[in-house]
Amino acid sequence: MKRREFLAALAATALTPATGWAAPAGMRLKAEPVSVRLLPDGQGVTRMLGFNGSTPGPEIRARQGGRVAVAFENGIDSASAIHWHGIHIDNAMDGVPGLTQAAVKPGDAFDYVFDVSHSGTYWYHSHERSWEQVAKGLYGPLIVEERDPPRVDRDITVILDDWRLTRSGELHPNFGNRHDFSHDGRIGNFARALVSRETVRRGDRVRLRLINTATARIFPVRITGGAGKVVAHDGMPLAAPEPLGELVLAPAQRTDVILDVAGPVTFAMLTGRGAYELGKIAAEGANPAPVKTPIAPLPPHAAPKPDRERARRLTLAMQGGAMSRMGMTGMMRGGDFWAFNGRSGLPRAPWQRFERGETALITMRNDTAFPHGIHVHGHHFHELDENGAPGHYRDTTLVDPRRRRDVLCVFDNPGKWLIHCHTLAHQASGMKTWVEVV
Repeated sequence: MKRREFLAALAATALTPATGWAAPAGMRLKAEPVSVRLLPDGQGVTRMLGFNGSTPGPEIRARQGGRVAVAFENGIDSASAIHWHGIHIDNAMDGVPGLTQAAVKPGDAFDYVFDVSHSGTYWYHSHERSWEQVAKGLYGPLIVEERDPPRVDRDITVILDDWRLTRSGELHPNFGNRHDFSHDGRIGNFARALVSRETVRRGDRVRLRLINTATARIFPVRITGGAGKVVAHDGMPLAAPEPLGELVLAPAQRTDVILDVAGPVTFAMLTGRGAYELGKIAAEGANPAPVKTPIAPLPPHAAPKPDRERARRLTLAMQGGAMSRMGMTGMMRGGDFWAFNGRSGLPRAPWQRFERGETALITMRNDTAFPHGIHVHGHHFHELDENGAPGHYRDTTLVDPRRRRDVLCVFDNPGKWLIHCHTLAHQASGMKTWVEVV
């Protein structure tokens, strides 16, 4: 799309789940074809995939310390599975075909049952041909509410996504092409912020739960319409709220913001050619009794304490892709473009095996020309700053081209856990491995 068409479409349309956002913790989720209107009226509908008749799928809400039970039914014409992103989960429920379960064939079903010990903002998505199925809409939000939640007037989920559309409004059919796989993934030509609530009041204190569900796009986001603080990343509370400035969310990352509303709340994507409005929450009326207390930290989680002195020191090197000899000569196993430590694709043996509770200090080194958001299943880790001091506690970290990031992780969840780039075309083309915790 041309720039003016892009802006006109953003201003004229909105996408909300057909079945609503709230869903019980015990429920049925059926993957099935859906049709939605992404472009303005008269410009066609988009055939996609979704859960329970909508994309995004229904918002699942549970209370911290509770249990989620989901009966998954596969109503599409290819195998699928559901991964519960960011949850510290029993390994058998992690939803990774070929590692933790068999893919669910068309017409078959699988029951996911797991406890949620940590509150926070999470999401669920397909982990079978995820580079295609997530791009087609197989995902939804998963919210775990605190036992003692912060005082806010509205709790609002904000999903950031993009789509690659033809002029008729259909998803472009070029899934899995070599250019996307070897470059920066399937970047869309149309993007939106999908909000679970369309109006607030001036003076409301709102909690905004941002989730980047795109398969490749890194979203630089500016929020206007009030004064606020960042209170959590990837579901994990910050020790002290941080000033709300420009946010950068890599694919799969989440950020929670508490905002005191002064006017319409807008979400803009920042680009080299200016800011694009992704979405807006209108401000109607005034709150007669606004919250006046300072924005406080969220209740902290009990996190395992890393043993830095005895930590196993490891390097996870990201290699390949376009503009590299390894990626362009296609010498990797299976013709893949990407690798970790010279190894492409999921190995038969784990990259590392850890005793339960063992600490690892991992240098994630990006030797490529593209950014990578590295996700560790079943765990969170501390990002370390340039001086080695612990920073944010996350499950997905963004490593820029030709840069490195040290992370400190306590592997305390037994089982086989995937590590991969969440630019899903990179994962599909080799950038994945796994560890075992025994």
